[in-house]
Amino acid sequence: MKALQMQSCVHENATVECALVEIAIPDPKPDEVVVAVEAAPINPSDLGLMFGAADLSSVREVERNGQPAVLLDVPTAAMRAMAPRVGHWMAVGNEGSGRVIAAGDSEAAQALLGQRVGMFGGEMYAAYRCLPAAQCIAFPDTISAEQAASCFVNPMTALGFLETREMEGHGAIVHTAAASNLGQMLVRLCQADNIPLVNIVRSDEQVTLLRDMGAEWALNSQTEQFMPELIEALKATGATVAFDAIGGGRLVNRILTAMEIAAAQTEPWSRYGSEEVKQAYIYGQLDMGATELTRGYGWVWSVSGWLLTPFMNRAGPDRVARMRQRVVDEIDSTFSSHYSSRLSLQASLSAKAVADYGARKTGQKTLLQMTSSTAG
Repeated sequence: MKALQMQSCVHENATVECALVEIAIPDPKPDEVVVAVEAAPINPSDLGLMFGAADLSSVREVERNGQPAVLLDVPTAAMRAMAPRVGHWMAVGNEGSGRVIAAGDSEAAQALLGQRVGMFGGEMYAAYRCLPAAQCIAFPDTISAEQAASCFVNPMTALGFLETREMEGHGAIVHTAAASNLGQMLVRLCQADNIPLVNIVRSDEQVTLLRDMGAEWALNSQTEQFMPELIEALKATGATVAFDAIGGGRLVNRILTAMEIAAAQTEPWSRYGSEEVKQAYIYGQLDMGATELTRGYGWVWSVSGWLLTPFMNRAGPDRVARMRQRVVDEIDSTFSSHYSSRLSLQASLSAKAVADYGARKTGQKTLLQMTSSTAG
């Protein structure tokens, strides 16, 4: 059996190409299943593999083996970082959903035969996917392919934030780009678990959206009142851990500064700053620029990256199993996703489509629908 699969390749001439490539689907090994892919979301992490640091304004439509493709220019300064990818075609798509049509001989694989599953592990932008049964989450038929498609990246990330908070002994949480699909999940989670959450967004419309959901703290980082409001929110909640989706710029710096000011008002003065642990995790890069830190928040602080897979390895199988079960139980409520556009694999590789979903606008999310993407 053959199928079309979306792949990305960086070329020596400083371009990146995203194209549909025909692949052979192998027979499943004992612990594997073959899934007829129904749907898969485009997440920011997928865009990183699809286009890397390419200039989205340079996108143009090309063709490869009779199938649509797009080509983008990579700035000279970015080619050094992308050099290891030159000449290597890489399959795209972190997560998706579909129906299991073949299964290996193991009990775990056979148990999934005929079921709708959510999947993770990459290579999901394809008509079919062969993968380990352990990388599938079974859902009842009452859950649609759309609902199951986004069962991993955002839900497990949101739960991972809460588990990180618990493992490290923090209280309240600060979250940026908080009006996103992930941000709205986190609002619902924190409400259900009674965890104070300080949401940071970039517009008054997004503030209204979150407050209409019941969020107590929703702050617009673009207003003059932002820092005083942030300090007040941190004093009220005692938040000492932040999860930042922006990456570049000074927002993390402003959050740490506000944490220090809030902590200093309740502790004796010290020339070394407060002893309150202030932790910022960067998990996204909506701003591809440098992360700017002024270090004006004492000495007890840390900024580091946060990635779901390493977190799961650190958390251990029991904790991860509990997280996965909660996703299954609440996929149509707490962890529901909303899509602003739906495209076939072929339609996703047009200049207009790339410009639209590549803009990474908060609250907008594209779903790929695979039902017409078979090659034969």
